Amino acid sequence: MKYKLFVVFLALLLSACASYYRMNERFNRSFEEGNLERAEKVLASNKKAPEGRAQLLYYLNRGVVSSMQGNFEDSNNFLEKAYELGEDLRNSYWNTATSLLVNPMVAYYTGEDHELLLLHYYKALNYLQLGDTQAALVECRRMNIKLTEYSSQYNKGLLGNKGRYHRDAFIHTLMGIIYEADRDYNNAFIAYRNAVDIYREDYLPMFGLDAPEQLQQDLLRSAHRMDFTSELQRYEKLLDTKFDAQNTDGGELIFFWNNGLGPVKSEWSLNFALIRGAGGAVVFENDELGWSFPFAMSSDEEYEEEGLDDIELVRVAFPKYVERRPYFTQAQLQSPSGISQTLELAEDINGIAFRSLQQRMFKEFGTSLLRVALKKAAEYGVREENEDLGAIIGIVNALTERADTRNWQTIPHSISYTRLTLPEGEQNVQLHLSGQNADNQKHTFTYTIRKSQTTFGTFHSLDSTPAAFPYLSY
Repeated sequence: MKYKLFVVFLALLLSACASYYRMNERFNRSFEEGNLERAEKVLASNKKAPEGRAQLLYYLNRGVVSSMQGNFEDSNNFLEKAYELGEDLRNSYWNTATSLLVNPMVAYYTGEDHELLLLHYYKALNYLQLGDTQAALVECRRMNIKLTEYSSQYNKGLLGNKGRYHRDAFIHTLMGIIYEADRDYNNAFIAYRNAVDIYREDYLPMFGLDAPEQLQQDLLRSAHRMDFTSELQRYEKLLDTKFDAQNTDGGELIFFWNNGLGPVKSEWSLNFALIRGAGGAVVFENDELGWSFPFAMSSDEEYEEEGLDDIELVRVAFPKYVERRPYFTQAQLQSPSGISQTLELAEDINGIAFRSLQQRMFKEFGTSLLRVALKKAAEYGVREENEDLGAIIGIVNALTERADTRNWQTIPHSISYTRLTLPEGEQNVQLHLSGQNADNQKHTFTYTIRKSQTTFGTFHSLDSTPAAFPYLSY
């Protein structure tokens, strides 16, 4: 009987080893196929999700799906709920402690830094579609404040912020665009200037991404409008370009292209030798990588009683990202008169995700090893009383050793944009998508252009290569 119960328990544990992607396969399939109506029904039918451990992701996904369906107010309501959850959960010490008892998947998901920033991008776009530039600017400011808070945790150490994602060029680009649409040209210039500086100082060395040509012209134009002659000349020299005073009769269309899908979280593991150290310490050593992580756990006497003086091998799990490459790599926006503008890459979300995880990887190592050390201490404590039960706990500990594979999987791989001047009235514009291994696509959009005003458009192309082995996580 005991054996049968153990087999059942073992099966349950193995089923729980599925990655977050696999656990939400119905929704992911629907979304990736572009069937937004079915994707929304899958989300809405999950009555436990709004209160579950991945409730943050539930509201983020509902926000994206609603926005893509044109339900901008509903989308903002879902995203604001996600924002409030992100604030509350990150300040929950109980949630942090829970993840150390078994694995991070049993705790509430608190979101990656870049995910909690991107929700404001979606809210800003929603407000722009609703014609509320002031509310959109509020979201940009919230993004910038949040990024400043996050960057403070990277100011420590010998290298400080060198080589770290701690400033976001696209946030400042978006702020400049909205300020200019609101005719606040002074603040537009400041935002554009900040964006150009961050692209050149941070994004170029980290992601190989320089300031888009459109942004360069936006900066020069705003300097010209404000009669900032010295700044205009300085940036013309710095950027090796000249201000192009283009015809601005009619109105303008700012078009954002959300391309592909962001990475999927998966898992990898390392084997460590667990060694009892002097002074009541557990030391995890990996000779291959030359790593040594000591943890002060208890007194020497307690270690001897718990049996931690033996050397043994343990497996420790860590999270990793798996990229989903977009099919399309180029896009052109064409006006009815045949004028085309290239949509330029402005935000490499995939690259930021990988960089952000890399930045906190040493902390992730420490947390994961501490979790395993606590499990081992509990296991050996039980072994002193009951060897069989202790052995079972050891097996359970090994099976429940998992990394957190949850992440926001409906965000794009990258964001590109362009600015197109159009005559007044109803205008049909065409978006041409192309890629080396993809059939060309054409999408037509209709916008009502008003004189001296800015209209905003957006499109998310979901076509991506599947992530390698996104389903299993052992």
